[in-house]
Amino acid sequence: MILTSEGAGQFQPHKSKVNYMTTATKTTSVETRHVLSADERQIEQAVLAEIHGLFSNPTGNQRETYDTLIARTPIADGVTLEAVDRDGVSGWWVRPTGAPAGRAILFLHGGAYMLGSAKAYRGLASQVAVRAGVAAFVADYPLAPEHVFPAAPGAAAALRRWLGRQGVSQVALVGDSAGGGLALSVLGDTATTAPAIASISVFSPWLDLAMTGASFVSPDIHDPIFQPEMLRGPAGAYLAGADPKDGRASPLYAVPEVLPPLLIQVGADEILLDDARRYAQAAADKGGEVRLDIFEGLHHVFQSATRDLPTARRALDEVAAFLTRHWA
Repeated sequence: MILTSEGAGQFQPHKSKVNYMTTATKTTSVETRHVLSADERQIEQAVLAEIHGLFSNPTGNQRETYDTLIARTPIADGVTLEAVDRDGVSGWWVRPTGAPAGRAILFLHGGAYMLGSAKAYRGLASQVAVRAGVAAFVADYPLAPEHVFPAAPGAAAALRRWLGRQGVSQVALVGDSAGGGLALSVLGDTATTAPAIASISVFSPWLDLAMTGASFVSPDIHDPIFQPEMLRGPAGAYLAGADPKDGRASPLYAVPEVLPPLLIQVGADEILLDDARRYAQAAADKGGEVRLDIFEGLHHVFQSATRDLPTARRALDEVAAFLTRHWA
């Protein structure tokens, strides 16, 4: 894995490009560290205080509190919103003005397979969609404990097929945390070939529900959001006795031989850091184009803090540029 570094708040062009559909040789992933400025570290502390304050003094149940947090990401200007509840599919279309037909982003939300909703995630999905100039469908999917594994990956695969029936010929998969895991689980549905997956971009993906990564227990990791026990409970409720190393639940254990171009963004202090690193290396070993961006001093799915963090906005700019480069 190639390690490069960047100055505070600066992004350099990604120069290592591999056509995953034509290469048969192995390549390396590009791991880039992004250093946070002193000023932005102060902003980050204020953002974290707001997050901790919300969960210390909740105004509703856990799902309502989580949705309140996620819904703080503003809905971008220049988009129209359309609720969908038909054909067994629930979610929201987020359409930028002038978005082309035939392309779509499928946004799969996080929440440890127990929390989150399409409605709450409209803001984050819109921030990606408007930057990319492509409509996004942010989807609801079955949540635990009411619906246990494999309901969620089954729904994610079905959502891809549903988009094909809506006239979408190319889809980009985007997801955060558990949603990032779902996005990569879609690659395991080899029976579905349309719409074509143009690229995948994931934020702090949860890819190993067995939680074997070194970052889960490393004394050098100081995650400001999660402790390992905070994920063990949801993992148990979601798996309901299933094997945590089943590739549909933990895509780290089922990296396909051929992958679309992949962008992973993760914080350097996250207990999920090694989920991202291990998947990126495994994908690169199979010859795929992989970009791994590691952000120092930022929390789990910091990309949602577009109101406050300049780096969140720049990270989403990079996601949009990555998606744009890989449409056929």
